[in-house]
Amino acid sequence: MASGTARATTTSGEYVALGDSYASGVGAYPYDAASGDCKRSPDSYPRTYAKNHPAVAFKDLTCSGAKITDVRANQLSALSAATTLVSITVGGNDDGFTSTVTACLTGTEAECKYATDLGAYYARTKLTDDLTALYTEVRKRAPNARVLVLGYPRLVAEGTGSCGALSPSAANRKQLTHNADHVAAGIATASERAGVKFIEMRLPFLGHEACSADPWINGVDAGHLTEIFHPNRYGYTSTYAFMLTAHADQR
Repeated sequence: MASGTARATTTSGEYVALGDSYASGVGAYPYDAASGDCKRSPDSYPRTYAKNHPAVAFKDLTCSGAKITDVRANQLSALSAATTLVSITVGGNDDGFTSTVTACLTGTEAECKYATDLGAYYARTKLTDDLTALYTEVRKRAPNARVLVLGYPRLVAEGTGSCGALSPSAANRKQLTHNADHVAAGIATASERAGVKFIEMRLPFLGHEACSADPWINGVDAGHLTEIFHPNRYGYTSTYAFMLTAHADQR
């Protein structure tokens, strides 16, 4: 992409946000009532970026629960040759985020290991292939855009710190980290294959995972089950949004 187009993302142009609950801002409630079940938060990283770049036209297609097929069916139509910036976070639901977290919070260590090993294998095989195809289609539909793929952090701090209403065992925490690392590797490989920019999110959250002394990811709250192991307001506005801005506004 020409450098002139890249500069346009700072002062003009069109920004389209795609993805799942990590992109829509689940965890930083309350949500925009108009977004319904998509649960788009005013503090999501796309909306934070848009607020800080008011001259850039903004389209928010993000939706809680979205899988790769949902992005294809319901979100990609927003892209065009006029699009100058695209952000996307997706793949966690395809990898079984909810079932894996449930197994590691409420199941045995054997059940957690099975779920995370299955997710890790899937992440390095089919997920990588499916994301490569998705990112390639994004580039085709938005040929003048800088495409930024924001990954996922590790969910929980290892050790025995409290996660709230439920805390996984030390062994289960290691398994969750094992799965998260494979998901990150699969997304990074897909990004490289498709020629888009992968933004690593494990390091920015290091030491601030759920169950840590200073968490930027929500722990287990029975009153907010959907938000479990999703970033909190600070995680989105001061971590995800910072990383997006650092790469989107490069000259």
